Amino acid sequence: MDASDINRSLVSELEAMGFSEVQATKALCSSGNSSLEAAVNWIVDHEDEAYNDEMPMVSVDIIETPAPTFDSEQAKLKAQELRERARKRREEEEKKLDKEREKERIRAGKEWLATKRMVEENERKRFEAQRKTEKDEERRARERIRQKLQQDMVLLVIVSQILPADRRARLGSSLNSGTSLKSIKTSEPETKNPLKVDSAALSGNLITKKEVLMECLRSLRRQHKEEDMKVQRAFKTLLVYVRNIVSNPDEGKFRKIRLSNPAFQARVGIFKESMQFLELCGFERAEEGNFLVLRSDKVDMALLRSAGMVLHTAIANPFFGLLSK
Repeated sequence: MDASDINRSLVSELEAMGFSEVQATKALCSSGNSSLEAAVNWIVDHEDEAYNDEMPMVSVDIIETPAPTFDSEQAKLKAQELRERARKRREEEEKKLDKEREKERIRAGKEWLATKRMVEENERKRFEAQRKTEKDEERRARERIRQKLQQDMVLLVIVSQILPADRRARLGSSLNSGTSLKSIKTSEPETKNPLKVDSAALSGNLITKKEVLMECLRSLRRQHKEEDMKVQRAFKTLLVYVRNIVSNPDEGKFRKIRLSNPAFQARVGIFKESMQFLELCGFERAEEGNFLVLRSDKVDMALLRSAGMVLHTAIANPFFGLLSK
């Protein structure tokens, strides 16, 4: 610090007010040696700081001036007045700072709310755009499914028409020109079970096999559309049976199903269509009707793969079987 000339009169007045010479000297030195009030203000502002008895590290020239003209009592009153004035000034400054802090807090809060609203609005727009995209995709998917169903029905009509008469009889097809998939019927003894097809009759065209398997699952979905969860569980269980056989065709345990098994009955046996699906895959009743068995010489890998594809389609397509007529 530069050397300062300290007014000895002010030091004396501060000492008369009860301040030490060190405090007085530091206060005058730090406040510019301008006035008694400025020195007291500095002391009040720094009254929470620890003081030591060392003089400030500056070159101090004490100016000798006449002794103060008031007694110690007046000095104390003057000191009290200056202290009160300094405290009031300090309180006003603190209030001003508090107001500034409150204004800053309010401003920051408004900015945060504005940012939050902007984020929520952007999220809402993003969600609406995503939902619109999903609806458009869903609409296109329904249209594709509808077109595919129409193509499937046309294909089945064409295939049934080009098959030889004896094969049409074995398949129980009574389709004529201009008929639809809904008109598929079997011979008179099988009217109660329109999907009952002898697995031996499926030794012909693979497209015909796949279509009959597909129609079997469609019928299951249509007949039990109020039990969608059970139907989906049946589809998934059938897919497990088919996949196990395709992956392990020589494992006899995968080609034998106990009909009395509670899990099988709860998942598959409760639907006649799912039982028919297994028969279409080559399963036959054996051992006095207590088991469904797929004999090793009856394993048709192409047919089983087609069955797996049909089941996968039925599981993945939420509209499977519901748009068919």
